[in-house]
Amino acid sequence: MKQALLAVSFGTTVEEARAMDLAGVEAALCRAAPGLSFARAYTSPTVRRILARRGERVPGLEEALEARAAAGTEELYVLPTHVLPGAEYDRVAETAARFRSRFSALHLGRPLLWDTAGVRALARVLDGLWPRTPGTAAVLVGHGSEHPGSMAYPALQGALDLMGRADLVVGTVEGWPDREAVLKRLEELRAERVLLLPLLLAAGVHAREDIAGPGPDSWNSALEAAGLQTQVRLEGLGRLPQIQALYQAELERLREGAADGVL
Repeated sequence: MKQALLAVSFGTTVEEARAMDLAGVEAALCRAAPGLSFARAYTSPTVRRILARRGERVPGLEEALEARAAAGTEELYVLPTHVLPGAEYDRVAETAARFRSRFSALHLGRPLLWDTAGVRALARVLDGLWPRTPGTAAVLVGHGSEHPGSMAYPALQGALDLMGRADLVVGTVEGWPDREAVLKRLEELRAERVLLLPLLLAAGVHAREDIAGPGPDSWNSALEAAGLQTQVRLEGLGRLPQIQALYQAELERLREGAADGVL
């Protein structure tokens, strides 16, 4: 049976983030399944358009699925690299379902924060990355949205709190917990210093502008204006071996034939 792996990401135009974060996850997936032919797709039309102007063409999901079907792939593993089950993931699932009849089997992976097990697994990774330091908090900023899947962020905060890591604070750019909620929490923690980190697979434009940017509306500027000493790390989750291992585990789950991964 001809088998293939398709890694699906939102994409980014920031070259470092593509090379370190997205490619880091893709390489880890390839190492976990060396027998599968590999392809990638980016779901963002804007990202694809900008990359095309630079001379690099990355297909969208429909085009990539069409190409796999035309190549005679019989069993396809679609691995989204999304962090939470939001609107982007919904669209991936809908598109994959339309192509189901083109393959003998199409297996669709799940985002990192799909369920309680995923939330706890990510919390354990975050707990192991940064030791407790008196007077210091780590603020992890995700994208966020109005989609119900965005409730994975407060769930992650709850898991961290139960682990005794109230010093690891979760916030979002466009959802909840918002910046005001995070500032209130930092005040309650009596934090003096903040390590500011993107809770994003790739440290792309959102990380560089909305989180770490020099403008007055960025998270870094707002925290400094509140009197906090900040240190920013522009590193996406995708470059971390511990996060890559979570995606490898999801691929392994699909290859073992979990029924809920077959469309």
